[in-house]
Amino acid sequence: MERRVVITACAAITPIGLTREEMLHCLRDGVSGIRPLKEDGLLSGHIHSKVFGTVDYPVIYDFKRTFRKTMGPVAYYACQVAKETLEHAGLDSAFITSGRLGVAFGSTHGSPTVQREIYKTFFGGTRQDVRSIGAVDYLKSMVHTTAVNITKMFGITGRVISSSTACTTSSQSIGFGYEMIKFGMQDAMLCGGADEYDTTTVAVFDNLLACSTAFNDKPHMTPRPFDARRDGLVVGEGAGAVLLEEFEHARKRGATILGEIIGFSCNNNGGDLILPNLQGIIQTIRVGLQSAGIDPRDVDLVSAHATGTKMGDIIEAQAIHNVYGSRPPVVALKSYMGHTMGSCGVIETIILLNLMREGCLVPTLNLDEVDERCAMICHSRHVENFQIKIAAVQNFAFGGVNTNLIIRKPS
Repeated sequence: MERRVVITACAAITPIGLTREEMLHCLRDGVSGIRPLKEDGLLSGHIHSKVFGTVDYPVIYDFKRTFRKTMGPVAYYACQVAKETLEHAGLDSAFITSGRLGVAFGSTHGSPTVQREIYKTFFGGTRQDVRSIGAVDYLKSMVHTTAVNITKMFGITGRVISSSTACTTSSQSIGFGYEMIKFGMQDAMLCGGADEYDTTTVAVFDNLLACSTAFNDKPHMTPRPFDARRDGLVVGEGAGAVLLEEFEHARKRGATILGEIIGFSCNNNGGDLILPNLQGIIQTIRVGLQSAGIDPRDVDLVSAHATGTKMGDIIEAQAIHNVYGSRPPVVALKSYMGHTMGSCGVIETIILLNLMREGCLVPTLNLDEVDERCAMICHSRHVENFQIKIAAVQNFAFGGVNTNLIIRKPS
């Protein structure tokens, strides 16, 4: 049995704002969320890249202590967007706890802030120090801390999926949640991802010479996806959640339908774990379109993964051109926020829903001169009125994992 799956609520915490209005303002007016890297007294002094996609506004939490005691910073982000999404959805508590609502939520590696404190204690040198590590420290830091803190806070008893595939974490969450409902395993899924402020991730990409360093004194000018002067990615933080529901379930309760997931693919390159793979990406794009039962010509907008790395952008442009030709428009939303890692797929999905609703196309920020090796596709360069009926969200991750989500505007 295959069922239709719709999106009925969403919420996000991003470097370009918390609300739909704040995000649209930044996208329309070309406002960057990239800020100077904060001094952390550990790694920041050794990192060449000095920029970060930062959530620099206060987020108000009102969680009870019984919930807070198992939460690290990443779980705060996750539970806040989950809370706002459930409130917007208007689901009653009986359904939320019925077992027919599941959670698909993840992060890149749990809470690195808490993990650092555990390691400091572990290597502190005394047995007393080691004994001070408590059970809740693990609960705050573990890879699936986001998903299970959400289930605890809201009493959710359905399926739990906690992807941890770096940059494809939250797009996998949405895709696997979509399949749970499509094939009748659940009636609704709360899906998304989160990652907290963390210089460990910056250090990893910095050592690989994949981070932007040429614009340390002008953070708003980087990253620069597809631009001739791009020099690498900018790590960021954030979170996002979407509520997926079976179409008839949503229709019967009068829910507002924001969009419909009509296709999903998740493939592996089957080779190198770091280098981008043209054939792997092409295959993922094609399988996603086949899953949706549509032709490439039916897609009105592609949200590219486009991190701003020298080789990754070229390979992605080649893959998009191979499948779609010189149309449709392609936008790189990381140009505004940096790479929010495990949350990038869901944040980019939420932004696309907003652009669909507004009938608006926004440009890739900092794309001043298109790299001739990326010039074969149609880059979005201006703000303009533009009707988006079907859009694709592409994400790729270390390990050779690729995803493609196909989203349709509600009719």
